[in-house]
Amino acid sequence: MINEKVLDFLKAKGYADRLTEHKETIDTVEHAAQQIGCSEAEIAKTLSFIVDEKPVIVVMAGDGRVNSSKFKALFHTKPSMIQRDQVEAITGFAPGGVCPFNVPKEIPVWLDVSMKRFEYVHPAGGNSFTSVKLTPSELEEVSGATGWCDVCKGWEE
Repeated sequence: MINEKVLDFLKAKGYADRLTEHKETIDTVEHAAQQIGCSEAEIAKTLSFIVDEKPVIVVMAGDGRVNSSKFKALFHTKPSMIQRDQVEAITGFAPGGVCPFNVPKEIPVWLDVSMKRFEYVHPAGGNSFTSVKLTPSELEEVSGATGWCDVCKGWEE
């Protein structure tokens, strides 16, 4: 089932044709890569954190992991993820389907440089059965990203 809010948002931006509905769940990087037919690294995982008592979203390549010291250098605090049972109330999307666009305007979205090595990345499309195929620059545009950051480890070649 397609998230109508996301579909309408993507239509307005000219990217509705990039939304794909999957038969099986894409609630994890592994499941998403299997359903989409890409590498796990090409999955754009959307993680939500609390920084200075406010939500912040960071989108990173599927093979990246948060590097605490890099995160702290940018945000001046240790990474603290939003509790799973609070994600939907804060972002508007349930865990496994959080997309990096059409979130409340007061939530900044940061894109990690780990995604720039790919022609396309695949963030969730508002639920755990839909994804969106975008270039990193299209993701930057459609998400209204605050900017690019470097807060990951484990993906460098």
